[in-house]
Amino acid sequence: MLLSTGVRRRAFWALAGAVLVSAGGVAPSAEAQDIRSRQWYLDAMKADDMWKVSRGQGVKVAVIDTGVNTSLPELKGQVLGGKDFSEAKKGTEEDSDGHGSNMAALIAGTGSHGGIQGLAPGTKILPVKVEVEGNPYSVDSQLGSAIRYAVGQKARVINISMGSTGVSAYFPKTKSAVEYALKRGSLILAASGNDGEKTNLPSYPAAIPGVVGVGAIDREGKVANFSTSGPNVGLAAVGDDLTTHCSNSQGICKSGGTSQATAITSASAALIWSKHPKWTNNQVLRVMMQTASPPAGDVIPSPYLGYGSIRPRKVLLDGEGDPGPADVNPLLAREGATKPDPSASASKSPSADPQSTPAPQDDKKSDKKTVAEPEKNDDNSSTLWIALGAGAVLLGAAVAFALVRRRGRA
Repeated sequence: MLLSTGVRRRAFWALAGAVLVSAGGVAPSAEAQDIRSRQWYLDAMKADDMWKVSRGQGVKVAVIDTGVNTSLPELKGQVLGGKDFSEAKKGTEEDSDGHGSNMAALIAGTGSHGGIQGLAPGTKILPVKVEVEGNPYSVDSQLGSAIRYAVGQKARVINISMGSTGVSAYFPKTKSAVEYALKRGSLILAASGNDGEKTNLPSYPAAIPGVVGVGAIDREGKVANFSTSGPNVGLAAVGDDLTTHCSNSQGICKSGGTSQATAITSASAALIWSKHPKWTNNQVLRVMMQTASPPAGDVIPSPYLGYGSIRPRKVLLDGEGDPGPADVNPLLAREGATKPDPSASASKSPSADPQSTPAPQDDKKSDKKTVAEPEKNDDNSSTLWIALGAGAVLLGAAVAFALVRRRGRA
């Protein structure tokens, strides 16, 4: 699909509004005090028990996104001074879209005054704004600068719930920054994308070697239909039916996407790192891979779930996982990878036979693949990628910067 140049933000928002209306928005709730009870995944992940061991204290998480609204009650005192790399230069606290604020809340929200309860409320958020309105070269430049800045500010975990479709050649500065960050001890997690039901194109920076691409599972533990699959998926986490602030109105909405799954994974890494502060980025990632609920099927990593869905409680509560060598990236080394059984029948295409993993509260491994039912075209339907910049035709292909988000939900 080719995108024409010169697409203006005003035109985009008109289109986005039309899609949201046709998808059927979720009405905001007036019962803010009931938010915590709706965050079902916290109970499924045994968050209350994990918080007795670790709350993520001492770990700084960089949220490279649209900014973070520090006036949200659950984020007061949770957000550090950051930097705005966007062309608009309105400051990191200005978040007109709300996406970055929601990611920050899912990670570090305190739940105060009826706000969102984050999975790692002891962490601090470093907001790094890259709301781009320009060509892919600008996207690459801003992402590269944002990652280097986060490393310079000693952010151990770098959360990028954003993505840009295209080809690897478009992102030289981002790739260089990723290599820089990994060598200096940061762990980078990025959304794999929400295009699984459509073109299923790889998303960058998730597809850059060394970055942990995060896929999404639903409440039943199945891979979410919208979750982009491919070799870039390293881990998966809950990314459907999550409670967040509405993006286009006041109140609370249900949301879903690999953005949210990435935030949950970043928070999990922070919990583990806080408990084991002497571990390196490679060791934290290794135990996350080892203790993930493995995908069904004959091949690990799975193109849908990578090494599986995260289970930080296995590390924090059960003491599982061998951190191993400090200087070997387990993702690049493909540690724990298995090959398909040659006696097994040929597998179906990714779009036809997505794998599943047990729901978060289930420790048992599924012994068969599960075919997810296709969703209807309503508020549970496929994804909307929030294009922040104009498309550009380069090398005969197109690239569009996007917030990785589910349509009609957040």
